[in-house]
Amino acid sequence: MSNEYSEDYLSRLRDAVERFEAAFEAWMATQVESSHMESRGLFPTVWAKEGQDADAVRRLELDVAEAAGLAARAVAVTGAYIAVAGLGMIDPISNWSFMSAPKAPLAPRDVRMTTANVKGRLDAMIIDSAAGTDSDLPKFAPAQFHQVVWAGAAAHWTTHQYRVAVREAAEGLTIHWKQKLCRNNVDDSVFWQQTLSPGQAEPGKPKLRWPGEDGDKTVRSIRGGLEPLAKALNGLATGLNLTVRNVTTHTRAELSEQEAMERLAAYSYLARILDQCTIDRGDDFEPESEPV
Repeated sequence: MSNEYSEDYLSRLRDAVERFEAAFEAWMATQVESSHMESRGLFPTVWAKEGQDADAVRRLELDVAEAAGLAARAVAVTGAYIAVAGLGMIDPISNWSFMSAPKAPLAPRDVRMTTANVKGRLDAMIIDSAAGTDSDLPKFAPAQFHQVVWAGAAAHWTTHQYRVAVREAAEGLTIHWKQKLCRNNVDDSVFWQQTLSPGQAEPGKPKLRWPGEDGDKTVRSIRGGLEPLAKALNGLATGLNLTVRNVTTHTRAELSEQEAMERLAAYSYLARILDQCTIDRGDDFEPESEPV
């Protein structure tokens, strides 16, 4: 990972995050600050203090928005997303303005914690980049892995805990789909076997299906290969769970960066295939498509 981004680029990105932090705190000085507990999930977590000049507040908001745009890439590069119920993985820096909305999914603490986390991860990446050696080999950026996979791995990857990074990525992908399908009561391997097996879903046991209308000729053609595709996905998911996740959970031997990268790539590929599927929840539901 250390050589995927130049030291200069990472340093500039960190400067952009610091600029966002300064603009954010200047705007926060004009706001009443609340929390998730205080807002009870119904109200904004920030609102303007009494007596504030509305034009001045708007100018400060625009400063934050501009700085957030400049720093937006930082969360993707470092993988410092946070999980929000109903929204999935989101970037608190880009979405800071959500705090002012009813049922705000973010609080000021989320933005500050993410900003500090991003700066720390960038510092680690800058150190790696400075220590890295040039190579003629093609560069491969783990930050370009599927968002759910990289979000689970990133914090440990930047500290070279590759075994833990793979374990957390595997766990994160499974948890993501178990929550989406409301199947938290089954073991991981059983979950993948049932979810990707051919046949109709049963109420309470949804399946992932290839999308499309039944009467569409192209869809019918694709559906002809659905069962072998499902078997392949089933084998891939179950195999990854057994050969990657369980092995990394039960051993203390550290993986090399290359070994960990190969395992994360397999999970990322699987995650992107799953994103293209629709959810069949059984006879009581129509198949639905849900973006990650």
